[in-house]
Amino acid sequence: MEFRPYYLAREWVKSGHEVTIITASYSHLRQKNKQIDVLEEEYVEGIRYLWLPTSAYQGNGIRRLKNMLQFVYQLYKNLSKLASLKPDAVIASSTYPLDSYPAYKLAKKTESKFIFELHDLWPLSPMELGKMNKYHPFILLMQQAENFWCRNVDKVISILPSAEKYLQAHGLGNNKFICVPNGIIVSEVEYNAKLNKPYQDICDALHEKKLFLIGYTGAHGIANALDILIEAAAKCKEEQLSVRFILVGQGQEKENLKILVRNKELDNVLFLDSIPKTQINNFLNNMDCLYIGLQKQKLFKYGISPNKIMDYMLSGKPIISCVTAGNDLVQEADCGISVPGEDVDGVVNAVKMIMSFSEMKRQELGNNGKNYVRANHDYKVLAEKFIKSITD
Repeated sequence: MEFRPYYLAREWVKSGHEVTIITASYSHLRQKNKQIDVLEEEYVEGIRYLWLPTSAYQGNGIRRLKNMLQFVYQLYKNLSKLASLKPDAVIASSTYPLDSYPAYKLAKKTESKFIFELHDLWPLSPMELGKMNKYHPFILLMQQAENFWCRNVDKVISILPSAEKYLQAHGLGNNKFICVPNGIIVSEVEYNAKLNKPYQDICDALHEKKLFLIGYTGAHGIANALDILIEAAAKCKEEQLSVRFILVGQGQEKENLKILVRNKELDNVLFLDSIPKTQINNFLNNMDCLYIGLQKQKLFKYGISPNKIMDYMLSGKPIISCVTAGNDLVQEADCGISVPGEDVDGVVNAVKMIMSFSEMKRQELGNNGKNYVRANHDYKVLAEKFIKSITD
């Protein structure tokens, strides 16, 4: 489930590079985890994986910190073996910044470049999302690590497009910041596996009723602002709009959202279970437009790069984005309508506007998104940009 390093590495191997991914045996991001007691080596499509033994954890408590420290310890323990690989570049790519210490030491030992790949701003993320005090020992530890890599890195490759000034305030030098956003493998996403018959029958039946279908796929969590979509659905019902909102996926908020729909007595919202990744594009093709939303967070001023929006763009459907962030991919690509985060009326107005568009106009917006993601977010393009950034 940790796709970005895999996709980047796969493209680099195709280009003739030797790539080693060093990773913990356990991560909450994976569906399956290794059960090992010692370092294990494995090759996947030409990529060397070195698995380091770490313990399992749930949530964000002390066991997760233990996992982090075990991984860092294992990196130091195996430093000589890693140095024997004679890398040209060492990329620290954990969400948390503690691996920057052994990564920097390995880079110095092998006279290679030290690169930090920024996914999330730590310690700012646990401070904002976890409400942790800036003087908490964990936060102080993470802040020290962030300051360390900012001062010593050769280049930072950031998923967040607007984080440079923040990092410079913590010691990052000029001309060291490069944005390489998240992406997709276009050829894989465009593969249209046939949609499961019950789901296809539902879509066909709704279209026969001349209903305008607004789709959402992915996690049903607090951060996804699906309560805003439900509130918008209620207003659409009040205005007697011929729409159906179809939400596909799972998550901790799904039952609460269902309760909200029942309490509001809405008949224009439909919840469906998750569908295989290979069928997502076909499902999206059955929709008339697509929704993405995020809770308002101060962190988002540094930019976002959600994978979901890449799938949406590639489907060729107009998008309603209900997000407040430092960047706006929907506006950049001119592939839909953007409204501020948590703006229910804005979502309703966007629905009405897209419904009023001609089929040709909706197709134009969809094509804009498709062309944009192919040019800017295919992992073939991103892998080349990444390598060029660290070799310049």
